[in-house]
Amino acid sequence: MKKFIKKALVLGSLSAIALLTATACAQTDVIAKVSVTSFDSVLKLSDITTDEMYGGWSLAAPDDTARFIFSSDFKTSSPHDVMIETDAQPFIDAGLDTSKLPAGMLVDGMIMVGQDLGDTAFSDSAKATALASYEELVKLNRETIGYHEKLDHYGIDLGNGNKFEWAKDVSKNDKDIVFVLNPQVFIDAGVDPANVEGWVFAKVEMKDAAGKPISVDKFLKPFDLA
Repeated sequence: MKKFIKKALVLGSLSAIALLTATACAQTDVIAKVSVTSFDSVLKLSDITTDEMYGGWSLAAPDDTARFIFSSDFKTSSPHDVMIETDAQPFIDAGLDTSKLPAGMLVDGMIMVGQDLGDTAFSDSAKATALASYEELVKLNRETIGYHEKLDHYGIDLGNGNKFEWAKDVSKNDKDIVFVLNPQVFIDAGVDPANVEGWVFAKVEMKDAAGKPISVDKFLKPFDLA
């Protein structure tokens, strides 16, 4: 009888673990799938062009002060597979000493932040459209895509606390796209964060690795597209 109870408890524990695992996978699939459909909505409202210099697609801010660039082929894109490019002048005007920025962050008067996601070559179909390239990015690097509950945004991690975010539903959000920069590297290089024209210096509620809510400083450049 004791052996039977012990076996039942073990089986019950394994079933619970399997259920939790299946639930987590289902939630992951939802984020991946809905991020694609919501990103498609943003693409349809944005200025999207091919970027031959970096080997990808460019999504420009409505005022042309920043761009989100994402690869159409990890094997050929450079210097990053996903990145934000924005004018350095507002930061310089706020005290930036460009000599104190990390190497490669300032290029021809533009701030560039991003990360590499590998060197996988995309198929012709994955290169064909901006949405197809994003779908391939999600397929190959699902871990870079996150969901920001507070703002109801999906986002892609650009490394070092930088992100590009977009609304889950552009019809219900007044911040349809948001360029997000980690301000610390700029502060360390002399920038007064409250005086960077065109960027909002704000506390943003996020979750740490353990899922605990935390508040962090960010530079934000939000736009309403719809």
